[in-house]
Amino acid sequence: MRDRYLEITFRNGRPLAAYLYFPGMVRARSVRTEKIRNGLLVDYEAEGHPIGLEITAPTEVTSDQINEVLGELDVPLLDPEELAQLQAA
Repeated sequence: MRDRYLEITFRNGRPLAAYLYFPGMVRARSVRTEKIRNGLLVDYEAEGHPIGLEITAPTEVTSDQINEVLGELDVPLLDPEELAQLQAA
């Protein structure tokens, strides 16, 4: 996986959780998870680089909150189209 992508898990037709995979982290494994905001957790690999963003409350987290976290992590921000599936659900 070279590009980032968003994976959404649904239960009974509603989003239960989502995970934003960061680009370039093909074989990286999470060794630490840090709560950044309510509903947002960041996974880090052994060298301390962020590898993905867990969205545990997808119906409560806004795209602005997600982009704020991405900015803090020095990860490229998301375009609204990238979060369209999550917001539509």
